[in-house]
Amino acid sequence: MDIKPGTLLAQVNDPADLKKLHKDQLPQLADELRQYIIDVVSIYGGHFGASLGVVELSVALHFVFNTPYDQLVWDVGHQAYGHKILTGRRHQFPTNRKYNGLSGFPKRSESVYDTFGVGHSSTSISAALGMAMASHYKGENDRQHIAVIGDGAMTAGLAFEAMNHAGIEKSNLLIILNDNCMSIDPNVGALKEYLTDITTSHTYNELRDNVWKALGKLPVGKTFSRDMAAKLEASLKGIISKSSNLFEALKLRYFGPIDGHNVNKLVETLSDLKNIPGPKILHIKTVKGKGYDLAEKDQTKWHAPGLFDKITGEIKKKAFDVPQPPKYQDVFGHTIIELAEQNKNILGITPAMPSGCSLKFMMEKMPHRAFDVGICEQHAVTLSAGLATQGMKVFCNIYSSFMQRAYDMVIHDVAIQKLPVIFCLDRAGLVGEDGPTHHGCYDIAYMRCIPNMVVSAPMNERELRNLMYTAQLESTKAPFVIRYPRGEGVMPEWKTAFEEIQIGKGRKLRDGEEVAILSFGHPGNFAASAIREVVPQGLNPAHYDMRFAKPLDEALLHSVFEKYSKIITIEDGTVVGGFGSAILEFMNANGYKAQVHIMGIPDRLVEHGTPKELYNEIGIDANAIAKTLRQMCSVKTNV
Repeated sequence: MDIKPGTLLAQVNDPADLKKLHKDQLPQLADELRQYIIDVVSIYGGHFGASLGVVELSVALHFVFNTPYDQLVWDVGHQAYGHKILTGRRHQFPTNRKYNGLSGFPKRSESVYDTFGVGHSSTSISAALGMAMASHYKGENDRQHIAVIGDGAMTAGLAFEAMNHAGIEKSNLLIILNDNCMSIDPNVGALKEYLTDITTSHTYNELRDNVWKALGKLPVGKTFSRDMAAKLEASLKGIISKSSNLFEALKLRYFGPIDGHNVNKLVETLSDLKNIPGPKILHIKTVKGKGYDLAEKDQTKWHAPGLFDKITGEIKKKAFDVPQPPKYQDVFGHTIIELAEQNKNILGITPAMPSGCSLKFMMEKMPHRAFDVGICEQHAVTLSAGLATQGMKVFCNIYSSFMQRAYDMVIHDVAIQKLPVIFCLDRAGLVGEDGPTHHGCYDIAYMRCIPNMVVSAPMNERELRNLMYTAQLESTKAPFVIRYPRGEGVMPEWKTAFEEIQIGKGRKLRDGEEVAILSFGHPGNFAASAIREVVPQGLNPAHYDMRFAKPLDEALLHSVFEKYSKIITIEDGTVVGGFGSAILEFMNANGYKAQVHIMGIPDRLVEHGTPKELYNEIGIDANAIAKTLRQMCSVKTNV
């Protein structure tokens, strides 16, 4: 469908075109840009509310600064739709997040205007500071470096580490804090309260503004030197800021808060700040979902709503003829409540993803036992470790790719001390349209190599429930990983009585001849589909659901290698150091000889697309497994 941009937006193919407009035309351009985002996302899908909230900022930044020479970093990257449209990608924007289309996040290989890839959060200040320091070193002192940080990204420790360093550097760095009180869910923590206080503190803001204005008008001559003016400024700033403003205490000149939806005020302010050297921060107040009433009222729901009717606001759902299985994350959300009702020591922790991982159900029913700690994966892990020292059974639910940010804490604070923290790694495997920044490719490999760690994966919802039950038992003394994909449920009738699973024990799903499939986790369902396809063709593969990548079921593996000379391993993790590697290690250690074919995520970055498209691309879907079975075995029919 061809979506027509407004009259002004149609003229803007890059920032040079934007600069040709008169300042008075910018509000109209912002309105047209917002409408274009609404039109495209309603039809083609994608993130929604975050980019609507920074439309005016996107226009103002490219109007004032000389991008891409001036370096602009967006954080979190799903705020950057307007930026992409204004930087030569308007015609491609309907392909956003589609297979072989535009990335949903800034991507360096996609455009010179995308200076840094930001799919996760809280990296912008560090990255922009690095760029600024490099420019200063090269003598490019006219070059500006802007980090736009919002949607909850300021809560992460990395942002504070970067500000702590930025305050002592003399590089041209402008941090723009997009304060909308939201990430995907509402922001939490003391920083949110602090930003609210500083926004509403009229006394502080009026005093500070008056001081800045007075300093700008001080006479400088024989009796009042620039040195004296600088000393007076430092003294006055000390009076009004160090006890009142966190950012000024970090030696970042603080400006704001200002209305982030007043494009002309933004242009005026940014133009002034461009002439002030050194590190500084501009605090803007915005509304996530601005300009679309329903998105403003329910910002969590409209973070990424899928396809919808822009007139009625009806979110379009797929029609199904049969009952659909629940999503894995919802099974987690309901199961942890059941378990917590039986075990008073169970607590839930998530770093800013209560809706995504479905811990929201427990937060609603048991608010004193489930906690959102903000975008702070490292803190979430060590907090869980501290709770575990006091006998708590903590389910720490973190997306697989986000867990990478807390790897040291997993080793140092949990595994070395052998604390029984339960890590539920949501979004394992290929997550789809979010692409390589979000694919959960590496957790099998990076968890399997840690001593004291149990690494498990359910093939279906019942197995997830039983693994969760097993992990919280008093007899389970080790750190325990349970990894599962986004959505992808397979069992409409999933809720059954809990059963303990012996740690390190797999299960035989079917006996067979010549070849055995060893699957780990959800891809076992791909294998089951492939088997149904090839059995009528004369093949009879065995199938084992291994359940654990660590510890392996060695007794089961001995029986497999003694009977079968051909083995296929299947996983939705990297083939480098993953489950298949564990099987090869076992085979080598025990002197077995067999033809082993490892199927998993290859040693390369997999881009974005639907999971179906991506699993087909890398060759671990049911069709690929069936083809491999036919190639490895004697096929009695012509296929």
